[in-house]
Amino acid sequence: MDMNAHIFLLTWWRGRLVGKDHEGNRYYEDRRTPASGKTRRWVLYQGIAEASKVPSEWHGWLHYRTDCPPLHDLDKKSWEHDHEPNLTGTVLAYKPPSPSTSRDYTPWKPSK
Repeated sequence: MDMNAHIFLLTWWRGRLVGKDHEGNRYYEDRRTPASGKTRRWVLYQGIAEASKVPSEWHGWLHYRTDCPPLHDLDKKSWEHDHEPNLTGTVLAYKPPSPSTSRDYTPWKPSK
């Protein structure tokens, strides 16, 4: 059994759907309450599994900052931006400008 099938089987067997965000990610918690009292929580991503796809309101719930999941769309503040995916490792990743070609800069080169 591959890992994805195992996760979906575990979710079907022990998970209780708590909510869904605007990206289509689904948030679950374990139906059983362990002796520690902290119910296990997890997310099944829509599309590629990328942790930066979890909106801040759901991040707080996943990490036990709050016990109340965000069951409705929250009004955005004027300073809040829309989610942008993590572009590291892609052609769209941020690349800082190269250092100037002035004579006072010599790039490091490893010795052989």
